[in-house]
Amino acid sequence: MEFVSTRGGEKASLDQALAAGMAKDGGLFVPEALPLFAAGDFERASSVPEIATIMLTPFFEGSALLPDLERIISETFSFPIPLTRLPVPVGNLHLLELFHGPTAAFKDIGAGFLAACLSRLQKRESEPLTILVATSGDTGGAVAAAFNERPGMRVAVLFPDGRVSERQARQLTCWGDNVLSLAVQGSFDDCQALVKAAMASPALQSRHRFSSANSINIGRLLPQCIYYGSSSLAQLRENGRKPSFIVPSGNLGNGLALILARKMGLPIGDVILATNANRVIGDYLDTGEWLPADSIRTLASAMDVGNPSNMERLRTLFGDTDLATIVRAVSVTDDRIAREIRAHRSRFGAAICPHTATACYAYRELDDKERRMKDWIVVATAHPAKFEQIVEPLTGERLPLPDSLKEMLERPVRSVSIEPNLPSFDTALRSGFLLDDSRAAGHK
Repeated sequence: MEFVSTRGGEKASLDQALAAGMAKDGGLFVPEALPLFAAGDFERASSVPEIATIMLTPFFEGSALLPDLERIISETFSFPIPLTRLPVPVGNLHLLELFHGPTAAFKDIGAGFLAACLSRLQKRESEPLTILVATSGDTGGAVAAAFNERPGMRVAVLFPDGRVSERQARQLTCWGDNVLSLAVQGSFDDCQALVKAAMASPALQSRHRFSSANSINIGRLLPQCIYYGSSSLAQLRENGRKPSFIVPSGNLGNGLALILARKMGLPIGDVILATNANRVIGDYLDTGEWLPADSIRTLASAMDVGNPSNMERLRTLFGDTDLATIVRAVSVTDDRIAREIRAHRSRFGAAICPHTATACYAYRELDDKERRMKDWIVVATAHPAKFEQIVEPLTGERLPLPDSLKEMLERPVRSVSIEPNLPSFDTALRSGFLLDDSRAAGHK
Protein backbone atom coordinates (compact mmCIF):
# COMPACT_ATOMS: atom_id res chain seq x y z
CA MET A 1 0.00 0.00 0.00
CA GLU A 2 1.18 3.50 -0.80
CA PHE A 3 0.64 6.68 1.20
CA VAL A 4 0.30 10.16 -0.30
CA SER A 5 0.85 13.65 1.07
CA THR A 6 -2.14 15.83 1.87
CA ARG A 7 -0.39 18.68 0.02
CA GLY A 8 0.72 17.19 -3.26
CA GLY A 9 1.84 14.17 -5.19
CA GLU A 10 4.56 12.87 -2.89
CA LYS A 11 4.15 9.15 -2.29
CA ALA A 12 5.74 6.79 0.20
CA SER A 13 5.60 3.19 1.29
CA LEU A 14 4.40 2.43 4.81
CA ASP A 15 8.00 2.02 6.03
CA GLN A 16 9.00 5.36 4.50
CA ALA A 17 5.94 7.12 5.94
CA LEU A 18 6.61 5.71 9.41
CA ALA A 19 10.27 6.74 9.38
CA ALA A 20 9.68 10.19 7.90
CA GLY A 21 6.72 11.12 10.09
CA MET A 22 5.50 13.73 7.62
CA ALA A 23 6.01 14.45 3.92
CA LYS A 24 8.81 16.67 2.64
CA ASP A 25 6.27 19.21 1.40
CA GLY A 26 4.98 19.64 4.96
CA GLY A 27 1.88 17.53 4.36
CA LEU A 28 0.65 14.50 6.27
CA PHE A 29 0.56 11.01 4.82
CA VAL A 30 -2.80 9.37 4.17
CA PRO A 31 -3.49 5.95 2.63
CA GLU A 32 -3.92 6.16 -1.13
CA ALA A 33 -6.89 3.83 -0.68
CA LEU A 34 -8.47 2.26 2.38
CA PRO A 35 -9.25 -1.46 2.65
CA LEU A 36 -12.94 -2.28 2.92
CA PHE A 37 -14.20 -4.87 5.40
CA ALA A 38 -17.50 -6.56 6.18
CA ALA A 39 -18.52 -7.90 9.58
CA GLY A 40 -18.20 -11.43 8.21
CA ASP A 41 -14.46 -10.91 7.66
CA PHE A 42 -14.06 -11.04 11.45
CA GLU A 43 -16.24 -14.09 12.05
CA ARG A 44 -13.34 -16.14 13.43
CA ALA A 45 -11.63 -13.23 15.20
CA SER A 46 -12.64 -12.94 18.84
CA SER A 47 -9.70 -11.16 20.48
CA VAL A 48 -8.35 -7.64 19.92
CA PRO A 49 -5.05 -8.97 18.45
CA GLU A 50 -6.95 -11.20 16.01
CA ILE A 51 -9.12 -8.29 14.87
CA ALA A 52 -6.02 -6.08 14.64
CA THR A 53 -4.23 -8.59 12.40
CA ILE A 54 -7.12 -8.60 9.93
CA MET A 55 -7.50 -4.81 9.90
CA LEU A 56 -3.79 -3.97 9.65
CA THR A 57 -2.50 -6.62 7.24
CA PRO A 58 -3.58 -4.69 4.09
CA PHE A 59 -1.57 -1.67 5.26
CA PHE A 60 1.55 -3.81 5.77
CA GLU A 61 1.50 -5.58 2.41
CA GLY A 62 4.93 -4.95 0.86
CA SER A 63 6.38 -3.71 4.17
CA ALA A 64 9.57 -5.12 5.68
CA LEU A 65 7.56 -5.24 8.92
CA LEU A 66 4.92 -7.67 7.64
CA PRO A 67 6.67 -10.80 9.04
CA ASP A 68 6.72 -9.10 12.48
CA LEU A 69 3.18 -7.74 12.37
CA GLU A 70 1.67 -10.23 14.82
CA ARG A 71 4.50 -9.61 17.29
CA ILE A 72 4.08 -5.85 16.91
CA ILE A 73 0.36 -6.21 17.60
CA SER A 74 1.03 -8.45 20.61
CA GLU A 75 3.41 -5.88 22.09
CA THR A 76 0.96 -3.05 21.48
CA PHE A 77 -2.21 -4.64 22.84
CA SER A 78 -0.65 -6.18 25.94
CA PHE A 79 -3.12 -4.63 28.42
CA PRO A 80 -6.93 -4.77 28.72
CA ILE A 81 -9.28 -2.40 26.86
CA PRO A 82 -12.56 -3.03 28.68
CA LEU A 83 -15.95 -1.97 27.44
CA THR A 84 -17.95 -1.25 30.61
CA ARG A 85 -21.70 -0.94 30.61
CA LEU A 86 -23.11 2.04 32.51
CA PRO A 87 -26.59 1.71 34.06
CA VAL A 88 -28.67 4.44 32.43
CA PRO A 89 -32.48 4.72 32.59
CA VAL A 90 -32.87 5.07 28.82
CA GLY A 91 -30.92 3.28 26.12
CA ASN A 92 -27.64 1.35 26.08
CA LEU A 93 -24.44 3.13 27.15
CA HIS A 94 -20.88 1.80 27.47
CA LEU A 95 -17.58 3.35 28.49
CA LEU A 96 -14.57 2.32 26.39
CA GLU A 97 -11.65 2.44 28.86
CA LEU A 98 -8.41 3.24 27.05
CA PHE A 99 -6.33 4.12 30.12
CA HIS A 100 -4.97 0.77 31.30
CA GLY A 101 -1.57 1.05 29.60
CA PRO A 102 1.84 2.04 31.03
CA THR A 103 1.10 5.78 31.36
CA ALA A 104 -2.66 5.46 32.00
CA ALA A 105 -3.79 7.21 28.79
CA PHE A 106 -5.06 6.12 25.37
CA LYS A 107 -1.86 7.44 23.79
CA ASP A 108 -0.07 4.30 25.06
CA ILE A 109 -1.60 2.30 22.21
CA GLY A 110 -0.45 4.48 19.33
CA ALA A 111 2.93 5.23 20.92
CA GLY A 112 3.63 1.58 21.69
CA PHE A 113 2.74 0.52 18.16
CA LEU A 114 4.92 3.20 16.59
CA ALA A 115 7.86 2.33 18.85
CA ALA A 116 7.53 -1.36 17.99
CA CYS A 117 7.59 -0.52 14.27
CA LEU A 118 10.35 2.10 14.25
CA SER A 119 12.70 0.19 16.52
CA ARG A 120 12.58 -2.72 14.06
CA LEU A 121 13.15 -0.45 11.07
CA GLN A 122 15.96 1.33 12.90
CA LYS A 123 18.01 -1.87 13.26
CA ARG A 124 19.00 -1.42 9.60
CA GLU A 125 20.39 2.10 10.18
CA SER A 126 23.78 3.20 11.51
CA GLU A 127 22.68 6.69 12.65
CA PRO A 128 20.24 7.21 15.53
CA LEU A 129 16.70 8.35 14.79
CA THR A 130 15.43 11.36 16.75
CA ILE A 131 11.73 11.17 17.54
CA LEU A 132 10.02 14.52 18.04
CA VAL A 133 6.79 14.76 19.98
CA ALA A 134 4.79 17.85 20.92
CA THR A 135 2.45 17.18 23.80
CA SER A 136 -0.31 18.88 25.71
CA GLY A 137 0.04 16.23 28.40
CA ASP A 138 -0.56 12.56 27.67
CA THR A 139 1.17 12.02 24.32
CA GLY A 140 4.67 12.88 25.51
CA GLY A 141 4.59 10.54 28.49
CA ALA A 142 3.29 7.67 26.37
CA VAL A 143 5.92 8.22 23.67
CA ALA A 144 8.74 8.58 26.20
CA ALA A 145 7.67 5.35 27.90
CA ALA A 146 7.41 3.50 24.59
CA PHE A 147 10.84 4.58 23.29
CA ASN A 148 12.69 4.78 26.61
CA GLU A 149 16.14 3.11 26.37
CA ARG A 150 15.43 1.56 22.97
CA PRO A 151 18.75 1.25 21.09
CA GLY A 152 19.15 3.58 18.13
CA MET A 153 16.31 5.86 19.25
CA ARG A 154 16.38 9.35 20.75
CA VAL A 155 13.27 11.25 21.87
CA ALA A 156 12.70 14.98 22.27
CA VAL A 157 9.49 15.74 24.18
CA LEU A 158 8.21 19.31 23.83
CA PHE A 159 5.56 20.42 26.33
CA PRO A 160 4.09 23.84 27.23
CA ASP A 161 5.72 24.82 30.50
CA GLY A 162 3.13 25.31 33.25
CA ARG A 163 0.22 24.12 31.12
CA VAL A 164 0.14 20.44 32.02
CA SER A 165 -0.88 18.86 35.31
CA GLU A 166 1.80 18.22 37.93
CA ARG A 167 1.60 14.45 37.46
CA GLN A 168 1.67 14.80 33.70
CA ALA A 169 4.79 16.96 33.98
CA ARG A 170 6.52 14.28 36.05
CA GLN A 171 5.59 11.67 33.45
CA LEU A 172 7.19 13.83 30.78
CA THR A 173 10.50 14.30 32.59
CA CYS A 174 11.37 11.04 34.39
CA TRP A 175 13.03 9.01 31.63
CA GLY A 176 16.46 7.75 30.63
CA ASP A 177 19.34 9.42 28.82
CA ASN A 178 17.84 8.91 25.36
CA VAL A 179 14.80 11.07 26.28
CA LEU A 180 15.20 14.87 26.34
CA SER A 181 12.30 16.77 27.94
CA LEU A 182 11.92 20.35 26.71
CA ALA A 183 9.74 22.82 28.64
CA VAL A 184 8.66 25.26 25.92
CA GLN A 185 7.81 28.79 27.00
CA GLY A 186 4.54 28.90 25.09
CA SER A 187 1.39 26.92 24.26
CA PHE A 188 0.89 23.45 22.83
CA ASP A 189 0.37 25.05 19.42
CA ASP A 190 3.84 26.58 19.75
CA CYS A 191 5.25 23.14 20.52
CA GLN A 192 3.48 21.59 17.54
CA ALA A 193 4.58 24.39 15.21
CA LEU A 194 8.17 23.92 16.38
CA VAL A 195 8.08 20.19 15.59
CA LYS A 196 6.69 20.84 12.11
CA ALA A 197 9.22 23.59 11.42
CA ALA A 198 12.12 21.41 12.56
CA MET A 199 11.04 18.51 10.40
CA ALA A 200 10.67 20.83 7.41
CA SER A 201 14.17 22.26 7.90
CA PRO A 202 16.72 20.46 5.63
CA ALA A 203 19.61 21.61 7.84
CA LEU A 204 18.10 20.33 11.08
CA GLN A 205 16.78 17.18 9.43
CA SER A 206 20.23 16.23 8.14
CA ARG A 207 21.83 17.03 11.49
CA HIS A 208 19.42 15.13 13.72
CA ARG A 209 17.51 12.66 11.45
CA PHE A 210 13.99 13.41 12.64
CA SER A 211 10.76 11.48 12.74
CA SER A 212 7.60 12.36 14.64
CA ALA A 213 5.54 10.46 17.17
CA ASN A 214 2.64 12.90 17.19
CA SER A 215 -0.53 11.88 15.45
CA ILE A 216 0.91 13.54 12.35
CA ASN A 217 2.67 10.15 12.00
CA ILE A 218 0.39 7.62 10.32
CA GLY A 219 1.82 4.96 12.65
CA ARG A 220 -0.02 6.54 15.56
CA LEU A 221 -3.40 6.43 13.82
CA LEU A 222 -3.50 2.90 12.44
CA PRO A 223 -3.55 1.06 15.82
CA GLN A 224 -6.15 3.48 17.17
CA CYS A 225 -8.57 2.23 14.53
CA ILE A 226 -8.37 -1.19 16.18
CA TYR A 227 -10.13 -0.48 19.47
CA TYR A 228 -12.98 1.11 17.56
CA GLY A 229 -13.20 -1.93 15.33
CA SER A 230 -13.12 -4.40 18.21
CA SER A 231 -15.63 -2.54 20.40
CA SER A 232 -18.08 -1.98 17.55
CA LEU A 233 -17.89 -5.64 16.56
CA ALA A 234 -18.48 -6.65 20.19
CA GLN A 235 -21.67 -4.59 20.29
CA LEU A 236 -22.84 -5.89 16.93
CA ARG A 237 -22.38 -9.47 18.11
CA GLU A 238 -24.19 -8.78 21.37
CA ASN A 239 -27.35 -7.13 20.07
CA GLY A 240 -27.12 -6.88 16.28
CA ARG A 241 -26.78 -3.09 16.28
CA LYS A 242 -23.85 -0.88 15.37
CA PRO A 243 -22.94 1.57 18.13
CA SER A 244 -22.39 5.29 17.88
CA PHE A 245 -19.36 6.92 19.56
CA ILE A 246 -18.53 10.12 21.41
CA VAL A 247 -14.79 10.91 21.45
CA PRO A 248 -12.92 13.61 23.41
CA SER A 249 -11.01 15.53 20.74
CA GLY A 250 -8.02 17.88 20.79
CA ASN A 251 -5.48 17.32 18.03
CA LEU A 252 -8.10 15.09 16.38
CA GLY A 253 -6.05 11.92 15.97
CA ASN A 254 -8.41 9.77 18.05
CA GLY A 255 -11.48 11.12 16.27
CA LEU A 256 -9.85 10.60 12.87
CA ALA A 257 -9.05 6.98 13.74
CA LEU A 258 -12.73 6.40 14.51
CA ILE A 259 -13.83 7.97 11.22
CA LEU A 260 -11.28 5.89 9.31
CA ALA A 261 -12.51 2.70 10.97
CA ARG A 262 -16.06 3.53 9.91
CA LYS A 263 -14.91 4.32 6.37
CA MET A 264 -13.24 0.89 6.27
CA GLY A 265 -16.64 -0.72 6.84
CA LEU A 266 -16.57 -1.42 10.58
CA PRO A 267 -20.07 -1.34 12.15
CA ILE A 268 -19.94 2.21 13.52
CA GLY A 269 -22.93 4.56 13.61
CA ASP A 270 -22.83 8.25 14.46
CA VAL A 271 -19.61 10.05 15.41
CA ILE A 272 -19.62 12.96 17.85
CA LEU A 273 -16.42 14.86 18.68
CA ALA A 274 -16.45 16.36 22.18
CA THR A 275 -14.15 19.37 22.57
CA ASN A 276 -13.46 21.77 25.41
CA ALA A 277 -13.72 25.55 25.05
CA ASN A 278 -11.26 25.36 22.13
CA ARG A 279 -14.10 25.08 19.65
CA VAL A 280 -12.39 25.54 16.26
CA ILE A 281 -13.63 22.09 15.13
CA GLY A 282 -17.24 22.85 15.97
CA ASP A 283 -17.05 26.32 14.42
CA TYR A 284 -15.67 24.81 11.22
CA LEU A 285 -18.45 22.22 11.01
CA ASP A 286 -21.01 24.98 11.60
CA THR A 287 -19.63 27.51 9.10
CA GLY A 288 -17.48 25.54 6.64
CA GLU A 289 -14.64 28.01 7.29
CA TRP A 290 -11.41 26.75 8.85
CA LEU A 291 -10.12 29.40 11.27
CA PRO A 292 -7.36 28.16 13.61
CA ALA A 293 -7.06 30.22 16.77
CA ASP A 294 -4.81 30.65 19.78
CA SER A 295 -5.50 27.85 22.24
CA ILE A 296 -7.41 28.54 25.45
CA ARG A 297 -6.37 26.99 28.78
CA THR A 298 -9.06 24.69 30.21
CA LEU A 299 -9.54 21.95 32.79
CA ALA A 300 -9.17 19.41 29.95
CA SER A 301 -5.63 20.56 29.26
CA ALA A 302 -4.60 17.74 26.90
CA MET A 303 -7.27 19.03 24.51
CA ASP A 304 -6.12 22.67 24.56
CA VAL A 305 -5.42 22.83 20.82
CA GLY A 306 -6.25 25.77 18.58
CA ASN A 307 -4.97 24.29 15.32
CA PRO A 308 -5.55 20.50 15.25
CA SER A 309 -3.10 18.84 12.87
CA ASN A 310 -5.41 16.08 11.76
CA MET A 311 -7.99 18.48 10.40
CA GLU A 312 -5.72 18.60 7.35
CA ARG A 313 -6.19 14.85 6.88
CA LEU A 314 -9.94 15.05 7.41
CA ARG A 315 -10.34 17.83 4.87
CA THR A 316 -8.19 15.96 2.35
CA LEU A 317 -10.05 12.69 2.77
CA PHE A 318 -13.60 14.03 2.95
CA GLY A 319 -13.62 17.60 1.64
CA ASP A 320 -15.01 20.72 3.25
CA THR A 321 -18.57 20.16 2.12
CA ASP A 322 -18.84 16.52 3.21
CA LEU A 323 -17.35 16.65 6.70
CA ALA A 324 -20.33 18.25 8.40
CA THR A 325 -22.53 15.43 7.10
CA ILE A 326 -20.46 12.64 8.67
CA VAL A 327 -19.48 14.03 12.06
CA ARG A 328 -20.84 16.35 14.76
CA ALA A 329 -19.03 18.35 17.44
CA VAL A 330 -20.03 19.52 20.91
CA SER A 331 -18.04 22.15 22.83
CA VAL A 332 -18.00 21.83 26.63
CA THR A 333 -17.06 24.64 28.99
CA ASP A 334 -15.00 24.26 32.16
CA ASP A 335 -18.09 24.75 34.32
CA ARG A 336 -19.83 21.89 32.54
CA ILE A 337 -16.73 19.69 32.78
CA ALA A 338 -16.64 20.22 36.55
CA ARG A 339 -20.36 19.53 36.91
CA GLU A 340 -20.05 16.38 34.80
CA ILE A 341 -17.21 15.01 36.95
CA ARG A 342 -19.36 15.46 40.06
CA ALA A 343 -22.48 14.07 38.38
CA HIS A 344 -20.67 10.99 37.01
CA ARG A 345 -19.29 10.16 40.47
CA SER A 346 -22.76 10.52 41.98
CA ARG A 347 -24.54 8.59 39.23
CA PHE A 348 -22.11 5.72 38.57
CA GLY A 349 -19.86 5.66 41.63
CA ALA A 350 -16.65 6.26 39.67
CA ALA A 351 -14.37 9.20 38.88
CA ILE A 352 -13.56 10.32 35.33
CA CYS A 353 -10.87 12.62 33.96
CA PRO A 354 -11.75 16.10 32.62
CA HIS A 355 -11.35 14.93 29.01
CA THR A 356 -13.68 11.97 29.43
CA ALA A 357 -16.10 14.38 31.11
CA THR A 358 -16.50 16.32 27.85
CA ALA A 359 -17.73 13.17 26.11
CA CYS A 360 -20.00 12.20 29.01
CA TYR A 361 -21.55 15.66 28.96
CA ALA A 362 -22.11 15.41 25.21
CA TYR A 363 -23.96 12.12 25.79
CA ARG A 364 -26.23 13.69 28.42
CA GLU A 365 -27.03 16.51 26.00
CA LEU A 366 -28.52 14.05 23.49
CA ASP A 367 -32.29 14.00 23.36
CA ASP A 368 -34.15 10.97 24.72
CA LYS A 369 -34.91 9.69 21.23
CA GLU A 370 -31.23 9.47 20.29
CA ARG A 371 -30.33 7.80 23.59
CA ARG A 372 -33.17 5.32 23.21
CA MET A 373 -32.87 4.50 19.51
CA LYS A 374 -29.06 4.16 19.30
CA ASP A 375 -26.43 2.33 21.30
CA TRP A 376 -23.67 4.67 22.51
CA ILE A 377 -20.03 4.22 23.47
CA VAL A 378 -18.33 7.07 25.32
CA VAL A 379 -14.53 7.00 25.06
CA ALA A 380 -12.57 7.35 28.33
CA THR A 381 -9.13 8.60 27.36
CA ALA A 382 -7.15 8.94 30.62
CA HIS A 383 -7.14 7.74 34.22
CA PRO A 384 -8.61 10.40 36.54
CA ALA A 385 -5.64 10.07 38.93
CA LYS A 386 -3.52 11.90 36.36
CA PHE A 387 -5.62 14.99 37.11
CA GLU A 388 -6.00 14.67 40.87
CA GLN A 389 -5.75 18.43 41.45
CA ILE A 390 -8.94 18.87 39.43
CA VAL A 391 -10.86 15.67 40.10
CA GLU A 392 -10.29 15.10 43.83
CA PRO A 393 -11.78 18.44 45.01
CA LEU A 394 -14.83 17.80 42.82
CA THR A 395 -15.45 14.22 43.98
CA GLY A 396 -14.38 14.78 47.59
CA GLU A 397 -12.24 11.66 47.70
CA ARG A 398 -8.63 10.65 47.18
CA LEU A 399 -8.03 8.75 43.95
CA PRO A 400 -5.98 5.54 44.08
CA LEU A 401 -2.93 5.60 41.83
CA PRO A 402 -2.41 2.86 39.23
CA ASP A 403 0.81 0.96 39.94
CA SER A 404 2.42 2.21 36.74
CA LEU A 405 1.81 5.86 37.68
CA LYS A 406 3.01 5.32 41.24
CA GLU A 407 6.31 3.92 40.01
CA MET A 408 6.87 6.84 37.59
CA LEU A 409 6.16 9.48 40.21
CA GLU A 410 9.00 8.14 42.35
CA ARG A 411 11.64 8.65 39.65
CA PRO A 412 13.98 11.67 39.48
CA VAL A 413 13.07 14.26 36.83
CA ARG A 414 15.01 16.50 34.47
CA SER A 415 14.03 19.01 31.79
CA VAL A 416 15.44 21.92 29.77
CA SER A 417 13.62 25.22 29.29
CA ILE A 418 13.59 26.58 25.72
CA GLU A 419 12.04 29.45 23.80
CA PRO A 420 9.58 28.49 20.99
CA ASN A 421 12.06 29.02 18.14
CA LEU A 422 14.34 26.80 16.06
CA PRO A 423 17.71 28.16 17.28
CA SER A 424 16.78 27.50 20.92
CA PHE A 425 15.46 24.06 19.99
CA ASP A 426 18.56 23.13 17.98
CA THR A 427 20.87 24.23 20.79
CA ALA A 428 18.96 22.10 23.28
CA LEU A 429 19.17 19.05 21.01
CA ARG A 430 22.90 19.48 20.43
CA SER A 431 23.73 19.80 24.10
CA GLY A 432 21.14 17.36 25.38
CA PHE A 433 22.14 14.47 23.13
CA LEU A 434 25.84 15.24 22.68
CA LEU A 435 27.02 12.78 25.31
CA ASP A 436 24.41 10.21 24.37
CA ASP A 437 25.13 9.72 20.67
CA SER A 438 26.98 6.44 21.09
CA ARG A 439 24.45 5.08 23.55
CA ALA A 440 21.50 6.14 21.34
CA ALA A 441 23.14 4.43 18.37
CA GLY A 442 23.17 1.22 20.33
CA HIS A 443 26.91 1.08 21.12
CA LYS A 444 27.02 0.88 24.90
